[in-house]
Amino acid sequence: MLSKEVQLEVNKGMMLPLMEEFYTIQGEGYHTGTAAYFIRIGGCDVGCHWCDVKESWNAELHPPTGIDLIVANASKYSKTIVITGGEPLMWDMTLLTQKLKDKNLNVHIETSGAYPLSGTWDWICLSPKKNKLPTDTIYDNAHELKVIIHNKHDFIFAEEQAEKVNPNAILFLQPEWSKNDEMTPLIVEYVMKKPKWRVSLQTHKYLNIP
Repeated sequence: MLSKEVQLEVNKGMMLPLMEEFYTIQGEGYHTGTAAYFIRIGGCDVGCHWCDVKESWNAELHPPTGIDLIVANASKYSKTIVITGGEPLMWDMTLLTQKLKDKNLNVHIETSGAYPLSGTWDWICLSPKKNKLPTDTIYDNAHELKVIIHNKHDFIFAEEQAEKVNPNAILFLQPEWSKNDEMTPLIVEYVMKKPKWRVSLQTHKYLNIP
């Protein structure tokens, strides 16, 4: 149970439930292969059964951390910062992104879009989920749409999401890791038939890095 003072700081976005932070290579989507510092924020109620970071779901397991410390750590490593989760938009990202931008850093987010967009972003990767659909604002502002393909029906979902996202968003299909061998050939075939899409792979798992 957080004290009233800490809870107030969390509500303002001055403190956030930090799960982990690390410097690595972006493994997915448009920026695959580039160096980035990842800030993983705890808390998510979207509940994807195949999520590979389920330990991020319960925000109470991750202590509220001051954003000044988060920014100080991030600025030591990379010009590109990726805010991920969990679902980072459960929290107000305004102050964190402002402080990162004050350091002249490029700030990216990976989000399901299930919560209202807050913060200032150089790149928004929208990865929508069926059980909690994105808000209209995130559709309008996403730079990248990345749909996870777990079964054949997900191709239908992907097309539905592509219709909603803004016309400048780059479209990716990515196999869910546990179905990688099964779904990757289907994705390749699909992209060859519908080249508006691109293939995204979790290359960091092939490289055995975080």
